[in-house]
Amino acid sequence: MRDYCLSLPFAIERSPFGADTLAMEIGGRMFCLMTLDGQWNFYNLKVNPDFGIELCDKYAGIRPGYHMNKRHWISVDFQGDVPDRLQEELIYHSYCQTARQLPKKVQAQLGITELSDTVCKKDRKM
Repeated sequence: MRDYCLSLPFAIERSPFGADTLAMEIGGRMFCLMTLDGQWNFYNLKVNPDFGIELCDKYAGIRPGYHMNKRHWISVDFQGDVPDRLQEELIYHSYCQTARQLPKKVQAQLGITELSDTVCKKDRKM
């Protein structure tokens, strides 16, 4: 998951909550949160609220975000009933949700105005 997150344009990793917790960010805003010490067997992602409810109803390995705003974040088990391909799609959804919500000035500084309008437009329904 970490490698996939970092493969996304302008994504960086930071440890704002201590050395054992990794936050994936774009433009200074988190889109994915996980631990490095194995304390959690899941990671947190930002999602569209309605889509988050739908995912929680469909998959046992997805639930409202642990220690996060439960309306806007979900926790996804690394192992379980959530297919790997869907996990990548959910990370991409989280990334796009976050990129779209960046201030226009930050989007312009990163040169992602086209990214949020074109690349993330493919972010179906999510």
